[in-house]
Amino acid sequence: MPEQASPPAIAPSEPLDAVEAARLAAVRRYDILDTPPDGAYDRVAALAARLFEVPVATVTIVDEDRIWFKATHGLEGVTEIGRDPGLCASAVLTDDTTVIPDTLLDPVACSNPLVAGPMGVRFYAAAPIITADGHRLGTVNVLDTRPREISEADSATLADLAAVVRDQLELRLSALHVVRAEQERRKVEQEKRQAEEEARQRAERDKAAIAAFASTLQRTLVPPMLPAVPGLELACHYKTASPQEVGGDFYDVFPVGGGRWAFFLGDVCGKGAEAASVTSLTRYTLRAAALVDADPTAALKALNTALLLDAAVGTRFCTAIFGLLDPDRDGGFTVTLATGGHPPAYHLSPAEDGDVRVEAVRAKGGMLVGAFAEATFASRTLHLAPGEGLLLYTDGLTEARTADGEMLADTGLMAFLAQRPTPVSAGTLIDDTVALLDNLPDTERDDVALLALSVPTADAAPAGITTTAHSAAAPTAGASVGQENRRP
Repeated sequence: MPEQASPPAIAPSEPLDAVEAARLAAVRRYDILDTPPDGAYDRVAALAARLFEVPVATVTIVDEDRIWFKATHGLEGVTEIGRDPGLCASAVLTDDTTVIPDTLLDPVACSNPLVAGPMGVRFYAAAPIITADGHRLGTVNVLDTRPREISEADSATLADLAAVVRDQLELRLSALHVVRAEQERRKVEQEKRQAEEEARQRAERDKAAIAAFASTLQRTLVPPMLPAVPGLELACHYKTASPQEVGGDFYDVFPVGGGRWAFFLGDVCGKGAEAASVTSLTRYTLRAAALVDADPTAALKALNTALLLDAAVGTRFCTAIFGLLDPDRDGGFTVTLATGGHPPAYHLSPAEDGDVRVEAVRAKGGMLVGAFAEATFASRTLHLAPGEGLLLYTDGLTEARTADGEMLADTGLMAFLAQRPTPVSAGTLIDDTVALLDNLPDTERDDVALLALSVPTADAAPAGITTTAHSAAAPTAGASVGQENRRP
């Protein structure tokens, strides 16, 4: 491929023309600058490096006077560089993929710090990240320390990776708009109630304003590892029905401030790429809603609004259970659970006779999420004391078939849980449940997501509580799922 000359870089000191001003306005609209690292964008950079067999690949956003790195592969410790002279600043001026086979022969690229500095970049290629309304936010880049050329097919592949980044940004922006709309709606409702009920007005004022939402769209569909929550043991498991198909189950655990933690688990109807996109929107919207108002029913209402407003969701809906953990002085937790058409959670506690008491935690009235505009959701509060545990699951567990062809169902699950040892351990509970599934026939098995929480007893709780995460990656045909990560 012949060398493609770089367009002249834009000097920040010059007056911005109308096109550049509109582009910078689009950058501000997406609110992505200076956000924390994100697994989705990191994987794009890693994939680009692997596909092009280069040591360095980046995802950048071009600001007014800097090139900011949203994701890097092989470029540790660099978060931004100046815009002039700039490789990305030049590449963002065109809709086509920019290819510089030898940077030392390019009048603009040769003075770039990555070229003239210790790194010694000799090859550069970049595809612009173009929004639906035609604005170029930044680039997906591949760099090498030796001159080289790439084919037209390679250029198209780089453009496809830039389109993947654009889609991630659009999902994030969609969730941001929903949360802001919800904030405005709450403000209007609060003003209407102000003259009618002073006490309710004070309660509404306690609801936090929209907090920073920039980091809520920074996780993949399933977190790679659960966080360490002081005084709590966590464990999880996820397995898709088929390694070739993306499932719609999801779960997460994250802090909401003031020593409190939120968690959720649910199931989007359907499978495949469309279900995955809805799952992504669901997770990020629930995280965002919790930052606005940690009340679990409010979070499900915000999700219901988001799914109904997003035309891309179509007729897809989900079931979900959302919980809030509030630490108690006795070492346990007050747990508030809200449900939206989801199977009940199970509360396991030691009985006086040494057996396990199993209680189905149901909040009556919780409707499907994303199916009806006027859907209502209900919540229930329980106390999780030392030695007790809580199990959340998707219906792939209770719909699993036993050897006689019957579903495990709620009765079978409760009978199984009643035989668990005490005090309850989240890790042991997940291990036992996974073993139960492994011993059942594997025909027509649905996706299964499990999340368990337990409070260790005083004599069993070391200084650092163990967090166990069973993360299920898509296996090869005939392989078993069950990759376990433990962190003290």
